[in-house]
Amino acid sequence: MPLTLVEKLATRHAEGLRPGEAAHSGDFIIIRPRHVMTHDNTGAVIPKFREIFKSAGQTPKIHDPHQPVFAIDHDIQNTTPENLGKYAKIEAFASQHAVDFYPAGTGISHQVMVEQGYVRPGSMVVGSDSHSNLYGALACLGSPVVRTDAASLWATGTTWWQVPPVARVVLKGSLRPGVVGKDVIVALCGVFNKDEVLNHAVEFAGEGIAALSIDQRMSIANMSTEWGALAGVFPFDERLREYLLTLADSFAAPNRPGVRRPGSRSGYSLSEIEAWWNNRSTLSADAGASYAAELEIDLSSIVPHVSGPNDVKTMTSLPEIEARHVKINKAWLMSCVNGRLEDLAVAAGVVRGKHVAPGVEFYVAAASAGIQRDAEKLGHWQALIDAGAIALPPGCGTCIGLGRGTIKAGEVGISATNRNFEGRMGDKNGLVYLGSPAVVAASAVNGYICSPTKFTPTSIASKIKTSAPNAANSATGPATQSAAQPAAQSAANSFEVITGFPAVVRGRAWFLDKDNLNTDGIYAGKHTYNDSMTKEQMAAVIFENYDADFRAKSTPGDVVIGGLNFGTGSSREQAATALKHFGIPCVVAASFSETYKRNAFNNGFVVFECPALVSYIRSLKSAPTGTRTIDAGAIEIDFTKGTLTLSHAGTSKSFPFLALSRVAQELVVAGGAEAVVAKRLTGK
Repeated sequence: MPLTLVEKLATRHAEGLRPGEAAHSGDFIIIRPRHVMTHDNTGAVIPKFREIFKSAGQTPKIHDPHQPVFAIDHDIQNTTPENLGKYAKIEAFASQHAVDFYPAGTGISHQVMVEQGYVRPGSMVVGSDSHSNLYGALACLGSPVVRTDAASLWATGTTWWQVPPVARVVLKGSLRPGVVGKDVIVALCGVFNKDEVLNHAVEFAGEGIAALSIDQRMSIANMSTEWGALAGVFPFDERLREYLLTLADSFAAPNRPGVRRPGSRSGYSLSEIEAWWNNRSTLSADAGASYAAELEIDLSSIVPHVSGPNDVKTMTSLPEIEARHVKINKAWLMSCVNGRLEDLAVAAGVVRGKHVAPGVEFYVAAASAGIQRDAEKLGHWQALIDAGAIALPPGCGTCIGLGRGTIKAGEVGISATNRNFEGRMGDKNGLVYLGSPAVVAASAVNGYICSPTKFTPTSIASKIKTSAPNAANSATGPATQSAAQPAAQSAANSFEVITGFPAVVRGRAWFLDKDNLNTDGIYAGKHTYNDSMTKEQMAAVIFENYDADFRAKSTPGDVVIGGLNFGTGSSREQAATALKHFGIPCVVAASFSETYKRNAFNNGFVVFECPALVSYIRSLKSAPTGTRTIDAGAIEIDFTKGTLTLSHAGTSKSFPFLALSRVAQELVVAGGAEAVVAKRLTGK
């Protein structure tokens, strides 16, 4: 049976398959990825890892010290004793367990993973960060996991995974001058904005790929996350071969940054690159492979667009927004999507001989120290500084609302980052747009959103060749499978409730009337790396970027109801655990981000889907337009029957939902996957 590239790569990294057996979309498998990356959140994974072994009555030991990689990048501008102490503890842990470690200042973790050679064609590399999709630019299956998965991987080398549905995206034609990879992914997010690829893996194909640089492919693969995908993978071709040959030369350079342990599995040789090239048919999909959806876009029809404000999937063409003369206060050129050498070179070309407009702050950070050094040698960095740009260290920083340059209430900004969620980059009353490096640089020197190149408004040529129903999995999908029982199938119609799992939940229902409610809205990024926060403190800040009044209106025992793609965005687990700590027994939504669902069940928190309920509540129109949190009435959820009943304004209506599998319930009763992995270690 012909396989997609994603199925091929999943098969390579699956444990326990019979000889000749392949992993197909929908299959639950145990995966052993080549690497698992963690960054600042390593500090939160360490106690999870230790707790697993404590529960098992064993001494903590990394199963394969070559598998984890630690790269510090998020809160690196924070030089308080507490944060520096956390970084020191992470480095000491890495040294104790012989794990490769890259300190603050080396660069953004994803760029470090590429530059240091951990990302290899044909491999599977996961990261406890939602932008691990970036690795797909190098014909690698890169996908996010969550902190509990990272701890499980450290302990056993494996975790569970469900092979996602795969969408094929055909790129036709070639980009016109002045259009870059960021413009391509912004166009894809804006044109196909009806969850066409939600929780899919995306495979890019077509003749348009050949003209895309690897930097541009990294931008596209990176922001496939914002499009709703679990992975965005490119095939191996001549362009990638040339890139790897250049990268391989750098591995021999002296004084490479970071601490790489003896026998590190990073890097690769010229002979390996030639072997990949000679066997490149294994690094692309088979002819006749089956896809859940097939989309097509003509690259030659794309002109620069901007996303927003404060919404990735709302886009406006550059000619249209330029005519509005939208004034800005801040501009940012940075991040794992647009902080590479090509990006800095383009921006330098735009600002050379000019100066940042009065009243505008222009912040620049390279994706890595190596990229900054190259930009300095070529004069790009100095051109940006001479124009008035404010340099920041190579890291995430402002992208997640940490450090200098965050947005303030009433301000407007244009950013080359990958997310502009409300409140993510600072105050939730600021407005942030996303654009390409050229657009950001031109806007910075002109004082309003514009491009250095004039474009004629045009329609983007695109089509949906085939489309399957939304493949977002129900609560009987991957989130219901445990690390110990990845292949156990759910009993979708048995409605068995195991001992310790609540048979019935009753409470008041609060409807959060927003599709794509992101994790920044649920649990703000500024709290994510404060590992000292107690459960009570976490509960006290839920929804502060979405509806700060929620906590005053609700009480423990209330049920949250969300719209489509609830929990999109970051892989931070606190967006699930903080709700659990508040006392919310479960979240019901029309659909979930698969990463959010994974976080929830891995931490013993119930989530499940009931789209008919959401449609019904919206049909009631019981609150003024624009109301963010709606009192939907009383709700009763009967897990023994698979029905929920909503009582509102004297009317009751019942809705069916798919039963939670036994393994899902076991995760909840156990308190999460850590306990399950501990039992696995003891052989119980």
